[in-house]
Amino acid sequence: MSTRSILPTAAALVLLAASVTAAQAADLTAPSEAAAQLPAASEQSPWMIRARALAVLPQDKASLQLNGTSLDGEKVGVSNSVVPELDITYFFTDNLAAELVLGTTPHSARGSGSIAGLGEIGKAWLLPPTLTLQYHVNLTDTIKPYVGAGVNYTIFYNEKAQGDFSSFNLKNTFGVALQAGVDIKLDDHWGINFDVKKLFLEPEVNATLPGAGTVTGKVKLDPWLIGTGITYRF
Repeated sequence: MSTRSILPTAAALVLLAASVTAAQAADLTAPSEAAAQLPAASEQSPWMIRARALAVLPQDKASLQLNGTSLDGEKVGVSNSVVPELDITYFFTDNLAAELVLGTTPHSARGSGSIAGLGEIGKAWLLPPTLTLQYHVNLTDTIKPYVGAGVNYTIFYNEKAQGDFSSFNLKNTFGVALQAGVDIKLDDHWGINFDVKKLFLEPEVNATLPGAGTVTGKVKLDPWLIGTGITYRF
């Protein structure tokens, strides 16, 4: 074979080899380029909600007067209550969050201690929205305890006098809230929560007892709020 015939053939082989190599390189790099073009996984939402069963356990201390005269050793027995409760949490960072608690509870009050003879005094519903600032600790990937403190404003409604009383009123009031709890993750969205709060509430009370006069003063409720339920992180 002459030199003139070999050169075109060699050139054709070189071009063919270059084409095959380029195609293989394109096949190898295409997946990585496609992967690079895929959107990054979105970060977890800062919003979380909790649905809990909540036990509200008030105290029974009071400072009362009958027609302006102090009653010694007086107490007001306030009933416990268990209700469903919802709260909304917003995470500013992985550790810092704010929680708004929403729920309402029914309670009854009766005389106790030295005024036990008064019997039933009244019933009322409490609406105590509570806002706390929380600090969360990532103890493990799934167990995240927290502590919090904040403010509460308790609204009393549907007040009804009971027994021998003809009127019964409680004044809405502000209070301080302290909190501790733990979230246990089940997956990226669902979890379990245990929570304890202490509210410091001392509303004014006014009740009329026909034939005897008016009972006024303050009832030191200071309830414990103990809850457990499920969480959902968006």
